[in-house]
Amino acid sequence: MTERRLGVTVTHRRYVPYAHAHYAGNLVDGAYALGLFGDVATEVCIRTDGDEGLFASYSDVQFRAPMKAGDVLEVVATVTRVGSRSRTIDFEARVVCRGRPDRGGSAAEVLAEPLVAVTATGTVVVPAAA
Repeated sequence: MTERRLGVTVTHRRYVPYAHAHYAGNLVDGAYALGLFGDVATEVCIRTDGDEGLFASYSDVQFRAPMKAGDVLEVVATVTRVGSRSRTIDFEARVVCRGRPDRGGSAAEVLAEPLVAVTATGTVVVPAAA
């Protein structure tokens, strides 16, 4: 069973609404990505263990590039370690589309290359196998 869990990857995409802009320049705070990491980790736990699991900790969180209102974020979670009840998951939030208000109110573009905005490693725990 451990082998089937290791390497499991789940991807979510989310549009960042302008209501989530927190700073000048329509910047979104880094905690927004951490919330998305929690969502994708929940799906990982459901797929691998049949339970939503609980987040225990984050380590090595790095904010690498800005996230802005009007972005489309791709959030990827990959299981990198499996213990008896814990799972280590690597996370990456990438900007794949970006709003372009400089071209008009609703203008946007698909980025030629995704922009890695946030990376982290997290640990989740699940109930003991029955």
